[in-house]
Amino acid sequence: MTSSAHFPTVGVVGAGQLTRMMIEASARLNINIKLLAETPIDCAALISNNVEIGDYKNYDTLRKFCENIDVLTFDHEHVPLEHLKKLELQGVKIRPGIKALSCAQDKAIMRTTLSEAKLDMPRWAIVKNKEEIENFAAKIGWPLVIKSSVGGYDGKGVWIAQDITEVQKIIESPIKESSQWLVEERVNFKRELAVHVARSPHGQSVVYPVVQSTQVDGVCEEVIAPAPNLSDNHASQIQAIALKIAELLDVIGVFSVELFDLGDGKVLINELAMRPHNSGHWTIDGSNTSQFENHLRAILDLPLGSPSLTSPNTVMVNVLGGQFDDMYKPFMHCMARDPELKIHLYGKEVKLGRKVGHVNICGEKVSDLLERAHHAADYLTGKITE
Repeated sequence: MTSSAHFPTVGVVGAGQLTRMMIEASARLNINIKLLAETPIDCAALISNNVEIGDYKNYDTLRKFCENIDVLTFDHEHVPLEHLKKLELQGVKIRPGIKALSCAQDKAIMRTTLSEAKLDMPRWAIVKNKEEIENFAAKIGWPLVIKSSVGGYDGKGVWIAQDITEVQKIIESPIKESSQWLVEERVNFKRELAVHVARSPHGQSVVYPVVQSTQVDGVCEEVIAPAPNLSDNHASQIQAIALKIAELLDVIGVFSVELFDLGDGKVLINELAMRPHNSGHWTIDGSNTSQFENHLRAILDLPLGSPSLTSPNTVMVNVLGGQFDDMYKPFMHCMARDPELKIHLYGKEVKLGRKVGHVNICGEKVSDLLERAHHAADYLTGKITE
């Protein structure tokens, strides 16, 4: 640690809502957070007293930022790996770690690594041109899911192709030979599930209950914790998959596994996120220890907190930017209408479709919780007015 007389300092690259919620958790632990933000109005920078402004893609900026911190972690997965490898050689503690981050940054590496571990995923192939995509389609049929190997998030960099004509539009022919695409079968799944694990350097791990998530246009809309109608045995099998991946990739911190539920006890791994994740925001109010607190505990090798539920069920619904530039009045209305709601707003400039907050509510009956959370989210975005 930088000083035996003080609590540690965590350096976080990125100042979005994940870091903002990490700061809130850090206050309870007396952990210091130092931010590398792109602008002074990034939403986490607005509530921090230790902010540096700079380009996370610049090595010298990163090197300077890492002075006087105990560990480096991330709000996103886009920091160049070659920079992180150099920093690690200089003694900087990188959490979750280079191996884990490489899988998060490049879907091709992720698919290859998990396949070698014999974990179940959709059928996939790495391709460089239209002909290779046609050959893959000839084996498994159309439609196909086409993904950019690097750089995609929240539905960006992911396309559905019904035939080779649509492939041509997606890859903007002629595709450069240096480009790399991931093509996958389009899975006929029943629902999507997610599970979150926190793992510390000495190997302590805790796993959160499996949740059900719903995506709209590639963006998470709602989460139900725990996932309804999921047997204890099936939930335990999914949690075991996540724990296996955590050990395989030597993940340090919180990470999430998103899965396709095919029914009859069968699941396929869809995506990994090597950081706290949108599908885990319910833990702020619905778990004894939030994913953000356990992420800080894990990367600092502190004892991990309990992931157990504080209520039989928790529902989270995302709030996306709508017609209200000033959300304060609708915010007050929702608080007055339903005092049991927990409304988390991120302090971000409101833009159409942008994640600006989420609503959590805990209780007994899932259908009731869903109705109340969606009502609040819709009112906050201006979809409804009463």
